[in-house]
Amino acid sequence: MMQQRILEDLNAALRFYSRIPLPPPANEPDAFGPPPLARIGYAIPLAGSLIGAIGAVILVATHLLGLPPLVCAALAVTTLVLVTGAFHEDGLADTADGFGGGATRQRKLEIMRDSRVGSYGACALVLSLLLRVALLEGLLAIGPAMAAVALIAAEGLSRSAGILLIEFLPAARMDGASAAAGQPGPKAAGRAGIVGALVAAVLLVPVAGVSAAFAAILAVLLALFVMTRLSRRMIGGQTGDVAGAVQQVAEIAFLLAVLIFARVH
Repeated sequence: MMQQRILEDLNAALRFYSRIPLPPPANEPDAFGPPPLARIGYAIPLAGSLIGAIGAVILVATHLLGLPPLVCAALAVTTLVLVTGAFHEDGLADTADGFGGGATRQRKLEIMRDSRVGSYGACALVLSLLLRVALLEGLLAIGPAMAAVALIAAEGLSRSAGILLIEFLPAARMDGASAAAGQPGPKAAGRAGIVGALVAAVLLVPVAGVSAAFAAILAVLLALFVMTRLSRRMIGGQTGDVAGAVQQVAEIAFLLAVLIFARVH
């Protein structure tokens, strides 16, 4: 029974956070809406790591084919964008446009809801893609195992950061996806953080060392802290877009920390 519940929650997380065509469970009340975070919070970092594993397979496979590291990294990031439907990248762009372009809280929220991408959003998207490709290229230069493991761990823990943000801040508007999903609650958010950190540590310690694993987890916490403070100041709470932006920033922070400390190891 417990195993079935875990598989159903993982299914719900993957269907919401990716374009993987999974059939919804028969007892799912809303197969296409945001899943209840209070129920599936712990499964979200697991889903993130599974998504990351797809990118890691492309990264290692193209490396074994003898392609240049830059091309391997670019193809891995492209794969992740396609698998997720640019879900978090869209949130990053909307958040950058809103935070950068609006003079008032209400105006920022209006800009974030606009589907058009402005200059702030375009810059944020380009920088995110460039940094992720560059960091993966650097990790691939250390070794394919290092790069693959770091990517899988980063994809999982960065999604935990998004869940924690939603728990720490109230919804900035009541008609968005974040408000519909509801706050996960302290227990579910705590489980999401613990699962993401444990997966990251188990994967990273054998190949990168304790220092790199600790630094990477700390970097995600720092990114979460900064983004939480910024979102509170800018819009007085959080939205699904901000949660997506947190995932992107946390992923970059994680990969950067691993690259720095893995070289020391």
